[in-house]
Order: sequence, then C-alpha cells, then structure tokens
Amino acid sequence: MSESAPKRYHPAHVAIHWLMALLVFMMLGIGKFVMPGISPDNPQKVMVLQSHTYIGGAIAILLVIRLVLRFTTKRPAPADAGNAFLNFVGKAVHFLLYLLLISMAVSGLGLFYIADLPSVFSAAKPYPSNFFDYLPRMGHGLTSWLLLALIVLHFGAAMFRQFLKKDNLLARMWFGK
Repeated sequence: MSESAPKRYHPAHVAIHWLMALLVFMMLGIGKFVMPGISPDNPQKVMVLQSHTYIGGAIAILLVIRLVLRFTTKRPAPADAGNAFLNFVGKAVHFLLYLLLISMAVSGLGLFYIADLPSVFSAAKPYPSNFFDYLPRMGHGLTSWLLLALIVLHFGAAMFRQFLKKDNLLARMWFGK
C-alpha cells in the first residue's frame, strides 16, 4: 500500500524555490541593467562583478540541493492544466528552467576561469575591461535572455492559474499542511 502524494512540496523545496527565485531575479537585474551601465574603470565594477560571481555560486549550490530534493522527497502529483498540450508545455518549461540555470552556472564558471578572475582566496588582480572577448560570455548572455523569457512565461502561467483559473496552484509551492 503506497501513501498518497502530498498536496504541497516539502518545506525545504519551497524555501529553496523562493530563495532561488529572489536570487535569480536579482542576478538578472544586475547582469542586464546594472553592470552594463558601470564603466570598466569604475572601482564599483569590481565589487558588482565579485557579488555577481558569489551570488551565482550560491545559486548553483542551491540548484544542486534543489535537484537532490526533487529526487529524494515526495512531491505533489503533477499539476493538471486540463489540457494535454499545456501539461506538456508546463513540464517542458520546468525542465528548461533547470537546464538554463545549469547553463548559466557552467558558462559563468567557464568565464570565471578563462578570464582568470581573482578568487576570494587570491590576491587582487585587474578585471578584464571587456568580457565579450571570452566565448563563455556570449553563452552566458544568450542564456540569460532565454532564462528571463522562460521566467516570464512561468510567472505568467502561475498567475493565470492562480487568479484567472482560480485553482490555487501557488499553494503547492508554499508552506502549510
């Protein structure tokens, strides 16, 4: 006899989901709107780049933990949109969100190493004036736009289901019994 699926995700999964959402939103804002406006010779550029690097590393660690939780904790039954195609799109979007987050981490790490950026434990060295000289920067930038588009789609679908369809979808990814 098997236990029925829970109605909500495990609280650890919920906490990591919303923390990652906040951090990813913040990182996309910094990467898309703040960093491009800071001149390479501005001393604040180094601080922003270092913060971006460390927060990106934190997101990567949270992503690994989230993936482990995904396969080791009970999950609610898949959300049913009432349409086979929309159910497929929902699963595809979630898969692609994971894939793009992994791509962001890999391209960011690749950029970090190829550009020979200083780590937290090394002596300060100058940052490159143009990161577009490094191939991973192109992938990092393209992936960030794709990630942003998927996040908008994910958010829009969740809001549609929560407020127009009124199926209380958000309760699955929130704390409670």
